[in-house]
Amino acid sequence: MLLDRVIVCLDVDAGRVVKGVRFRDLRDVGDPVELAVRYEAEGADEIVFLDVSASVEGRKAMTDAITRTAERLFIPLTVGGGVSEVDDIAHLLRAGADKVAVNTAAVRRPRLLEEAAARFGSQCVVASIDARADAPGDTGRIAYRVFTHGGRAPSDLEAVSWGVECARRGAGELLLTAIDRDGTREGFDLDLTGEVARRVPVPVIASGGAGRAEHFREAFQVARASAALGAGIFHEGLTTVGDVKRELAAAGVPVRTA
Repeated sequence: MLLDRVIVCLDVDAGRVVKGVRFRDLRDVGDPVELAVRYEAEGADEIVFLDVSASVEGRKAMTDAITRTAERLFIPLTVGGGVSEVDDIAHLLRAGADKVAVNTAAVRRPRLLEEAAARFGSQCVVASIDARADAPGDTGRIAYRVFTHGGRAPSDLEAVSWGVECARRGAGELLLTAIDRDGTREGFDLDLTGEVARRVPVPVIASGGAGRAEHFREAFQVARASAALGAGIFHEGLTTVGDVKRELAAAGVPVRTA
């Protein structure tokens, strides 16, 4: 049986982990290396390290903090930010990443996903999708628009369809963040996550809105995500990864526990 994964996200700006609400009002919460090591000890299955200002500032990800983090970890490390071409992915993998998340560059040139999968294997390629709900149309159905540049720039893409295309083009995993839920602790967007998970043959990571263990359970049992990601819930000491996983195991969710 494949185990569901609890992932901790480190949003990094200028070498420090930051956290905000709906991608805004970022505040410093610590050193990425210290936090990554702590979360691994608590039982995190993976760490996601996102250089959140790289695409906005038009630069590459800062690899010093990535390398320092990777050197201390024994669990998978996914890195994103500042990727514009396949060679950037190679650079991040050499810096210590196990997987590389791509958002803005893939929206700009979707063939990048195919090129990356052909060169490194789909298991190394994560399509990062930041989505925000549009107003319901004539059908009453809520559509989700894909945003780029750290959630600042709207695209013409609809999130569910784009997730399907990303998987078709070679992404081995989708990191799906509901911008409207980010930092709110109101729970994951189960409708968005569930629809994408039903439509793609690759794992989907639920992101945005985790506030308590129950939200992780819902992501797994209701939306059928393969992994769920938390940030502020752990950074601010509301709970620990270990406590969340023990509650998940008690609820019948198959997770790795110490």
